[in-house]
Amino acid sequence: MRRGILGISAYYHDSAAAILVNGELVAAAHEERFSRRKHDARFPANAVRYVLEESGVAPSEVECVAFYDKPWLKFERLLETYHAFAPAGLPSFCQAIPVWIKEKLFMRDMLAKGLDAVGLAKTRVAFPEHHLSHAASAFFPSPFDEAAILTVDGVGEWATTTICRGRGNEISILRQLDFPHSVGMLYSAFTYYLGFRVNSGEYKLMGLAPYGDPASDQVGRWVDAIRSELVDLRDDGSFVLNLDYFNYCTGLTMCRDKKWEALFGFGPRGADDEILPHHMNLALAIQQVTEQIIFQLADTAKVLTGSEYLTLAGGVALNCVANGHLLRRGPFRDIWIQPAAGDAGGAVGAALAAWHIGAAEPRRVSPGDDAMKGAYLGPAFHRDEVARMARRFDAVSTTFADFDACCDRVAALLDEGKVVGWFQGRMEYGPRALGNRSIIGDARNPDMQRRMNLKIKYREGFRPFAPSVLEECISEYFELDRPTPYMLLVAPVKKNRCQPLPTDDAGKSLYDRLYFLRSDLPAITHIDYSARIQSVSRKTNERYWTLIDAFRRRTGYGVIVNTSFNVRGEPIVCTPADAYRCFMTTEMDFLVIENVLFEKALQRPWSDQDRKRHLGDYGLD
Repeated sequence: MRRGILGISAYYHDSAAAILVNGELVAAAHEERFSRRKHDARFPANAVRYVLEESGVAPSEVECVAFYDKPWLKFERLLETYHAFAPAGLPSFCQAIPVWIKEKLFMRDMLAKGLDAVGLAKTRVAFPEHHLSHAASAFFPSPFDEAAILTVDGVGEWATTTICRGRGNEISILRQLDFPHSVGMLYSAFTYYLGFRVNSGEYKLMGLAPYGDPASDQVGRWVDAIRSELVDLRDDGSFVLNLDYFNYCTGLTMCRDKKWEALFGFGPRGADDEILPHHMNLALAIQQVTEQIIFQLADTAKVLTGSEYLTLAGGVALNCVANGHLLRRGPFRDIWIQPAAGDAGGAVGAALAAWHIGAAEPRRVSPGDDAMKGAYLGPAFHRDEVARMARRFDAVSTTFADFDACCDRVAALLDEGKVVGWFQGRMEYGPRALGNRSIIGDARNPDMQRRMNLKIKYREGFRPFAPSVLEECISEYFELDRPTPYMLLVAPVKKNRCQPLPTDDAGKSLYDRLYFLRSDLPAITHIDYSARIQSVSRKTNERYWTLIDAFRRRTGYGVIVNTSFNVRGEPIVCTPADAYRCFMTTEMDFLVIENVLFEKALQRPWSDQDRKRHLGDYGLD
């Protein structure tokens, strides 16, 4: 008998759905990949239909729908917050409360309508708390029998941070920090102040931080200012924020700009303003403070649980720089991070909590292997669908009967400096492309980062790219002794591959510093000689491994550049048609879908007539 548990996250940002069949995670996907609306927060109807179809579970076989938080508790927190700060916050109150009263307060009705539309109107609904969903997503799929669990994000219902113990099919919450004191809110306030968008630009702040000068007096002063004026950090990692400097409790912005300007000596950066040295230094200062908080929380988790292992989830767990430092620092033997650590991953966690905690079902662990299946949990597309897409667009293509021959051809193209869209198998779950919906290039090419950022991704030129490296070759290129399949750890590039910086580097502009050739892998080496690494296992993703191995046999390098298959402001591609449209509207050189190599006729991008013909059908013209 098949027993299905459907997990859902929705209504705030990054809606998603996931399904367990007899306790096994079978499928999961973000709603934005289907709707093509970035960070889509609506009920994930498309994602639900997909996971049901992929799993083969009929609506009658779904015994429970698990929603990733408790809306009533969240509403309680909202009301108590406004009451505590009254009469301040009236404009924010007038904006937020009508939405809650009209829609979110009646979440069960909203969910019922959504579930009815996908044939699940009579299914029982469970509401695990937000941070329990995060904790379940961190521990239950991990390869550990028991572990400490650390969840850190902006806010759930009340909790912003928890320390838990996971053992068997049980999770015990040991410590909890509540709103408004939040690492996620603190980091997001700096995201806002430095000109990036809250809830989507935090990774840009993390990417900017290494450009700060760690030896400068300014960084040291600002770390001290943050610690003395903004954050009262205790030895156990708990802290209190000085709310005189923040505006997110009742206002319409993250911080009080005038007080921050007095503290740091400059006003908020506009989104299109030039990035100057003081912006870089402030980014580094808050990254250092954030890491210190995480380190002290981890130390407390170690004391409370005595575990050798740590699992992480929540949006702050996507800070791969902090994760890498935490792994190297200790005190844990190993750490495991949920690849969909943000709110979308709450769909997986809610389903797992309903199965293991709600239904008291035992947990099966395979040491060394997690249960996320490489995060390849989204839809795949048959060769017939690829052929139909090619006919529809009159695409210029070559089909390879042999996949190895296809990989040899792509390896040659990468060696020639070409940029290739790589579309294979099942779509990834989580924010990272892991070789199935990726844009790839040659990590040795000194112009590759600039070209990918400005000509293909259409994003800020300082943004770093990640290497995909054969799992068995990690230690040849990086100071890392274990796999990192989900691109969630930063580690140093091997010193014998690096070149020393010029003595005047710190005084140069951002882009003069960016394009200095720091190693023999310049496209993936960050300004501080580190890299955000994805290891590729033949067992988990044989096709991607085969391509990188073909490149290794040709060039001697078992590593390539990997970035997500999308452009700025759009979700990662889902379907072959999504991939082809992205390919034709950027300066990508080639596209590979399964065994088919696509190229641009006369090597030119689409004309206005082409664009209207092909994109008009999708409402994108």
